[in-house]
Amino acid sequence: MIKFYFSGAPNPMKVALFLEEAGIAYEPIPVDTRKGDQHKPEFVKINPNSKVPVIVDGDTTVFDSNAILLYLADKTGKFLAPASERGQLLSWLMFVATGVGPYSGQSVHFNHHAPEKLSYAIDRYTFEVKRHYGILNDHLDGKKYMVGDTYSIVDMDVWGWARMAPLATADDNVWSAFPNLKRLVDEIDAKPAAQTALALKDKFTFKTEMDDEARRNMFRHLAS
Repeated sequence: MIKFYFSGAPNPMKVALFLEEAGIAYEPIPVDTRKGDQHKPEFVKINPNSKVPVIVDGDTTVFDSNAILLYLADKTGKFLAPASERGQLLSWLMFVATGVGPYSGQSVHFNHHAPEKLSYAIDRYTFEVKRHYGILNDHLDGKKYMVGDTYSIVDMDVWGWARMAPLATADDNVWSAFPNLKRLVDEIDAKPAAQTALALKDKFTFKTEMDDEARRNMFRHLAS
C-alpha cells in the first residue's frame, strides 16, 4: 500500500485528489508542518527538501507534487492525455510547477504571513500570480480541460492552487477576472473525490495557530 505523507496545503491536496479519483489504496501519514514534522530526521530521509507531499510505493520514493502526479498516472495509466498531447501535458505540468505554485506560495507569504509588509514584494508576487492565472484562464477559453478533451493530471495540478485564488491574490473578487478557470475549479470541487481529498486533513489533528513556533518551522530563515 502506498504511504502518503501529507498536510492540508495545496500541493498535497493534488495528490490526494488523484489517489481518490484513481481508487488507489493508500495510508495517509500526517506531517504537521507548523509543528516542524517536516524537519525530523526520519522525514528528511525521504525528502531532503523537507516538504510535503511524499509517497512511498514499495521501494520507490517520490517527492514533489508534480512528480508524484506524473508517477502515479504513468503507473496506473489513468488521467493521462492522449499520446499526441504528451508534450502539452508535460508543458502545462511544468508551467504549474515552476510558475503557478511558486508565485502563489510567495504571494500568500508576503500578503498574509511576512512579518513586514513589503510593498515591492507584495506587488511583484500578486502581479505574477494573477498573470499566471490569466494565462490558465485564456488557455481554457473554449476548452473543457487543460489538455485536449480529457480530464487529466494537469487539471488536478491546476486545481491544487487555483482553488485558493482569492487567498493567493489577496482579492476576494478575483474570480470575476478568471471565469474559465473558475468553471474548471468549480467542476473539480464538485467531484466526490475532491470533497473526500479535502476532508482528509479533518481526520487528524493539525496545529492551526500561526504563532512564532509555526513561523520558525515553516519559514526556516526565522529560526537562525
